[in-house]
Amino acid sequence: MISLVRDNALDQPQDIPPGWFIKLVSGSYSHTEYPFTSADDQQSILTIQANPLDEITEVWQETIVFFLSFVLFTILAFITVNLAFNRSLKSIEQIVDGLQAIEKGNYKYQLPEFNTLEYDSIANAINHMTAELRLAQQENSALTKHLLNIQEKERQHLAQELHDELGQSLTAIKVMAVTARHPKSDTLKITQSISEICDHLMQVVRTMMHQLHPLILTELGLKAALDNMLKQWQSRNPNISVSVECSDRVDVLQQDVTIHLFRVIQECLTNIVRHANARHVAIELSIENNSVYLSVKDDGQGCDMESIKSGFGLRGMQERVTTLGGELKINSYAQQGMTIMAIIPL
Repeated sequence: MISLVRDNALDQPQDIPPGWFIKLVSGSYSHTEYPFTSADDQQSILTIQANPLDEITEVWQETIVFFLSFVLFTILAFITVNLAFNRSLKSIEQIVDGLQAIEKGNYKYQLPEFNTLEYDSIANAINHMTAELRLAQQENSALTKHLLNIQEKERQHLAQELHDELGQSLTAIKVMAVTARHPKSDTLKITQSISEICDHLMQVVRTMMHQLHPLILTELGLKAALDNMLKQWQSRNPNISVSVECSDRVDVLQQDVTIHLFRVIQECLTNIVRHANARHVAIELSIENNSVYLSVKDDGQGCDMESIKSGFGLRGMQERVTTLGGELKINSYAQQGMTIMAIIPL
């Protein structure tokens, strides 16, 4: 019996895959046997078996193309990610530089626009914050300048009062004292004049002290100081009625809180007299939920909210309330009066 197997060595491709790859993808392949009788009556068997080398070579080439494509794609992806990452780092550096400039007080610094939506949103928010800080800085500078001017005017007024009232009165007392030495002087009349001058000086000193700082606020508390201030205020403005609801608990507040509340109410009443043309004012001062609630409401002509924002009186009240960690709210409508509310946490 003769078994014939065709030799495909001559048909093998030139680019033969490596042996490990052939072993990796090779498997057992079926074969077919055909017995036949040759011309010389010899029995032979023809065996036909597949040779997958061509397909393995084709798979090997496709594998090489796939891995080359994968490596090329990986390199391109790495380059793209690296460029995007460097771009992000550059944007972050610009944002950090901007924040450092703002930290140093350079509120004119503006971040540029970014192509990335997220970074551009952050830049817009920072630019908006910088603009608000610049505006607040300008308002604080203007308020500081205004307060310094008021301080200088008060000092000038105080010096003028001391010169006009105290200086002249003391001079008059000295002249009367010298005159009283004369044997024929009217001592009773002189002493009466000196007494009248001293009473006048006491009234002047008391008024000046009240303008500088109300002593009743320190001695008797906020409620008594408000009552005293409102009595004096209403005596000067009899055409305006005032109603007050003040809790007794306000007298236990700390000194810094009481003086600021007193000045806020004083400023509110001053603005009402100057601008509101009101007939009635309602003041409420209470302590609830560990917070101080102040409300000053008038029935005047009201005003435009934009116009009052530029006033130094309102800024002064806001600064006082903000200093105490509180919040100041203002509501006003034309011909419907104005309501000023302050909430100060204790």
